[in-house]
Amino acid sequence: MAEQSTAAEDALPFVAPCRRLQPLAAFGWLRKGLADMRAAPALSLSSGLFTAAVSLAMSLVAFRFGSYWLLLAALSGFVFLGPVLCLGLYAISAQLERGEKPVFTASLREAGVRRLGTEMVFALMLLVVFLVWARAGSMVHVFFPMEANPEFADLATYLAIGSAVGSVFAAITFATSAFSLPMLMHRDVDAVTAVVTSINAVLRNKLAMLVWVSLIVAGVLIGFATAFVGLIFTIPLIGHATWHGYEETIDASAFPRHKEGVAARPRPENVEFDI
Repeated sequence: MAEQSTAAEDALPFVAPCRRLQPLAAFGWLRKGLADMRAAPALSLSSGLFTAAVSLAMSLVAFRFGSYWLLLAALSGFVFLGPVLCLGLYAISAQLERGEKPVFTASLREAGVRRLGTEMVFALMLLVVFLVWARAGSMVHVFFPMEANPEFADLATYLAIGSAVGSVFAAITFATSAFSLPMLMHRDVDAVTAVVTSINAVLRNKLAMLVWVSLIVAGVLIGFATAFVGLIFTIPLIGHATWHGYEETIDASAFPRHKEGVAARPRPENVEFDI
């Protein structure tokens, strides 16, 4: 039996294939995400409220014990924390697709118990990227003008270099997390396979992913501009839309389903992109 299991695992592809997306496909994901929010408003908005509360707490700690720079660093960590906070939202969307009434305990088990091992591996990957990002950010300070009254051109150079470095790491984070966490919840795969699948799908759909990441950034900025109140709505919308984006993009049918959990059984046949 062990040999058969090993043979079956060896037969699995290294990466799940992806579909080609239309440039504006993300707007369709948002429409489906909004439908999920309407179907389960209490659970969806509760997740958004929790995210807003965490963001507010981070900001208060930064103001109390640090400075504006510490606040910016804390909010930069939102890039890494955001995908993990959406795990419960993926579970809600999966339950709705299967004609089930979303249950908070089922979503919590899916996000915090059943997939904890692979999620920790994924979190460790993001932590390494974040630490390298933080180190690179500290090195960028060598370009900060030391004059008492620096010229605008000197400040512009510093900001341009810092933004370029930050954009590189943000792009890496987005590529690795765009579809990996939904895949970990949907199919019985390891974190490395999910990450490679996500990167492959992003690289093969650059224009569609550029539109999608622009919409995500816009939603997060709206949340920040409204003192995090907007996150109560935008985070659930992004989370639900990400689940539908994953299902429309990734063909993970070659990988086995989980033995238990919200995605253990197939969706009804009348659901588009049943994979």
